Amino acid sequence: MTRRGDKVVPFKRPFRAVPLRRIVNRPPRPPRFPRAQKSWRQAWLETRPFVLLIALLTVWYISDEHDLVPTPGFLLTAPETVAGPFTRCGPGRGEYCVIDGDTFKLGRRNIRVVGIDTPEVEARCPAEAAAAERATQALQAWLSSGPFEMRARTYDQTDRYGREVRIVKRPYPDGHVERLSDHMIEGGYARRYIMGYRAGWC
Repeated sequence: MTRRGDKVVPFKRPFRAVPLRRIVNRPPRPPRFPRAQKSWRQAWLETRPFVLLIALLTVWYISDEHDLVPTPGFLLTAPETVAGPFTRCGPGRGEYCVIDGDTFKLGRRNIRVVGIDTPEVEARCPAEAAAAERATQALQAWLSSGPFEMRARTYDQTDRYGREVRIVKRPYPDGHVERLSDHMIEGGYARRYIMGYRAGWC
């Protein structure tokens, strides 16, 4: 501001003209258009990879938790071969013994068969006790009938009770492979897990 006598006059900056070449050479701005609304088909094509990824993760979870889908070989440990007679666990048990329809022991190791649920030996009713006895006998007979292989998933080798979780199979000379879980389910001795749900046996 400047002072003229008793009046205060605001200071004005001198006008500076913009060179004409700046105005002429300035590139024009691109026109702005409103964003077009996507059709449901375009939206589906863009989101389809994410939907497929979620579906694959779901299948992986089901496979991991309940063995509905065979685990890829690269996610399994090397096979461990077991052979020998199996007795019932308890007084006078042998080196190998059977606890119930889905658990057996190799020395001090507790092995839990992947993918099945069998009746509990500590049953809540006579029907479950009878079914548990049949399942235990069936498991003992299968394990004692010849050599078999055990493999663990590299990312899930023990359960919350500290038992070793194993996929149990028996390969035959003709190339056929029998899964213990399939044998127990097909014989009516066990059920397959459905998202962790266990139906009663009484």
